Amino acid sequence: MSNIFDNVKNWVYRLTELGIGLIALGIVVQIIFDGPVPFLPGDIIGNLTNLIASLGSNGLVGLIALAIILYLYTKRGT
Repeated sequence: MSNIFDNVKNWVYRLTELGIGLIALGIVVQIIFDGPVPFLPGDIIGNLTNLIASLGSNGLVGLIALAIILYLYTKRGT
């Protein structure tokens, strides 16, 4: 039973890493082409900016949410 959970945990970890890699690639491409590009869906930098602004405008709640996200991301290897 523990092996199944380890398998699922590995898949989630790998999908998360893939997602983060794709976001980083999208940011680099948008910086190179100076704005949203037709072959990428949406405005990645704009969406990240809005997310950070909404976390910042929520004060302490946004800070706690950001701390939880960072904790979960840094804990991923254990």
